[in-house]
Amino acid sequence: MFESAEIGHRIDRATYERAVPALRESLLEAQWALKENGTFPVIVLIAGVDGAGKGETVNTLNEWMDPRHIRTVAFDKASFEEAQRPRMWRYWQALPPRGKVGILFGSWYTDPIVDRVYGRLKKSALDLEIERINRFEQVLADDGALVLKFWFHLSKEAQRERLEEIDRDKQRTWRVTRADWRQFKRYDRYYKTCEHVLRLTSNGHAPWLVVEGRDERYRNLTVGTLLHDAIRQRLAAQKKRRAAPRSAAPLVAPLDRMTVLDRMDLTQRLSDRKYDREIERLQRELNKLASGRDFERVAVVAAFEGMDAAGKGGAIRRVTRSLDARQYRVVPVAAPTDEERAHPYLWRFWHHLPRRGRITIYDRSWYGRVLVERIEGYCSEADWMRAYSEINDFEEQLVAGGGLLCKFWLQISPEEQLRRFEARKATGFKRFKITDEDWRNREKWPLYQQAAADMIDRTSTGHAPWTLIEAEDKNWARIKVLRTLVQRLEDML
Repeated sequence: MFESAEIGHRIDRATYERAVPALRESLLEAQWALKENGTFPVIVLIAGVDGAGKGETVNTLNEWMDPRHIRTVAFDKASFEEAQRPRMWRYWQALPPRGKVGILFGSWYTDPIVDRVYGRLKKSALDLEIERINRFEQVLADDGALVLKFWFHLSKEAQRERLEEIDRDKQRTWRVTRADWRQFKRYDRYYKTCEHVLRLTSNGHAPWLVVEGRDERYRNLTVGTLLHDAIRQRLAAQKKRRAAPRSAAPLVAPLDRMTVLDRMDLTQRLSDRKYDREIERLQRELNKLASGRDFERVAVVAAFEGMDAAGKGGAIRRVTRSLDARQYRVVPVAAPTDEERAHPYLWRFWHHLPRRGRITIYDRSWYGRVLVERIEGYCSEADWMRAYSEINDFEEQLVAGGGLLCKFWLQISPEEQLRRFEARKATGFKRFKITDEDWRNREKWPLYQQAAADMIDRTSTGHAPWTLIEAEDKNWARIKVLRTLVQRLEDML
């Protein structure tokens, strides 16, 4: 895969100086057209061997383009905050919004390649990371991102010459460290590993573009031209493509018209006396677990979903009363903000993931895409259909990164919902909880119930199972939520 990047391309100074002004102008025009279009981001990955000019080219791109609409992020060893979360968390934070260019200097490829070269990762584990990377880049592409991956390559002899050249230059000798020379000794192993990774991760929606790094002028013009052409081609293609109409999903019920929600026993009850005794015991147990030293090894995420007035807020308050306020954060999920709409759908949920030793509680969650957005037609059928696999992958990474994920669906009957709506309307300090939209959603009860049943069926996995809460009786629901949290946390610790 690297043979074409070892030819020895060179561009003389006169040719370079003639070409640069026109390319800079074209790049700026393309960048402004991207901003005005505002429907997709450009994600540029810069990777490759040491001494191949990656940093110099990144600096050149920042000089040639408008710095107000370009963001460069250089990844080094993970910080404490980053190391306490799933590996992909810090890369989600760095994604540019629609209409902007993001240059990622170092990326999600660095750690798996380095770990494999140094023997810290088996080939089977590397291939698993490759699968995760491919799924991640597919998510970005499906969301509309233009992903360009540049690999700066040097032959072994060219890399030696390049490192020696920089080392001799008193103005640049600081760029070459002992670590660079140690890595050079592993060139052959790097070559083999990188070729394997690039071959399995270069595809139509996120191709690798291999650039020879020996000649500065050649690599600058090559990268600048490829970036310009890719942006222009995407903008031109968008003009020809007509957006698919968005429509609400049809109701497709099982043949027996029974779902997992229909089989729930909503007659479950708990007396006030038993409730008082149990809630005190469970809150004490939860507090003890969250205060222990072992809790520092786990990040807890609790997601609450359910029909309107099912008691999500009340259950959440019973959980938080057990905890130190410094340990947890409650994230109420509503309609996305402008900033959130400018990023992939899951971005805002990655953004709030807790570090180890902390708890994040989502009052409604990432499942809105396969519930309200599906029913109300806020996204296309293709969007919510692929969301199931994207959500499963997100949750798998959360758990693999040391997280405990508890997902609760609180179920009530339509009759109980009506009773609670009427009670809210009649109670002064609860009137804010009821809106015209809540009343309108009652008319779509069957659609929401079927969408919820589909969601539970497709996203209840071994590492992230759904817990169905019979919420007709608030005492029963709150105790079951607390008992589940305590049991799951005990099992993990």
